[in-house]
Amino acid sequence: MREPRHDGPSGAGAVPELPAAFAGNGKGLPEKLFTLRQTLYLKAKREPAFRFYTLYGLIARLDVLEAAWAQVAANDGAPGVDGVTIDTIIATPGGAAGLVATLHEELRMKQYRPQAVRRVMIPKPNGKRRPLGIPTVRDRVVQTAAMLILEPICEADFLDVSYGYRPGHSAHEAVQVIARSVREGKTAIYDADLQAYFDSIPHDKLLACVAKRIADRSVLRLIRQWLTAPVEERDESGRPTRRRPTQGTPRAESSRRCWRISISIGWMCCFTGGADQARGRRRPGWCATRMTS
Repeated sequence: MREPRHDGPSGAGAVPELPAAFAGNGKGLPEKLFTLRQTLYLKAKREPAFRFYTLYGLIARLDVLEAAWAQVAANDGAPGVDGVTIDTIIATPGGAAGLVATLHEELRMKQYRPQAVRRVMIPKPNGKRRPLGIPTVRDRVVQTAAMLILEPICEADFLDVSYGYRPGHSAHEAVQVIARSVREGKTAIYDADLQAYFDSIPHDKLLACVAKRIADRSVLRLIRQWLTAPVEERDESGRPTRRRPTQGTPRAESSRRCWRISISIGWMCCFTGGADQARGRRRPGWCATRMTS
């Protein structure tokens, strides 16, 4: 595989510059996977209309699943509906390698099926509670594998002024940009907040958005399975109840990032009046906050 260039001359035919999140291997990924992510980003950046057809096999690759396990294990996190923790998997015969091998075979044979998502309620500062979906560890591994492959493709389409749910970006960076814009005299600020954003996204429209870049039906089927996985809640007596969601994204991080592309572009067009502004050439005299729900 040809080594991606990190910079190059501007203009037609130039190799796009890799952003910091992809120029350096800060996640400690295997070199082969790290280079693959660079290649996917550059391909998507060079060809904005290109649709990727053969991604499922990349998600199912053993080295990708191993890297996904390493990230899930590092994050630790609570168990899902099956009660299985990271430590439980490590202590079982075969350990993490056995789990990765099983998931690899299930994906290869198209036999993988996600389990239900455990829902818990997290207190918010305003006294309300926010629902949080917790997939099982095995599902988190496959979802992370999908994120490792889909993330560079989605990243290539994001606007420079979008900061939420992106590698190498944060809300603090957005605040710094706004402060700098205000000092430059851009004092008109448009702010929007979508209530229960990730709980109300319609599945069909979300998948249609993802399909603008991802044409691999097996990947789209995988994402749909996560979106429609049953949600398990427990009542006050501890009895579990399950329901299958018709909208919202209980845990499909890669899909959420793709969905935000269309919202970001639509937001820019709405308040600046044209596709030029939607691609980053904003009118002087104003700055905009990004939607971060």
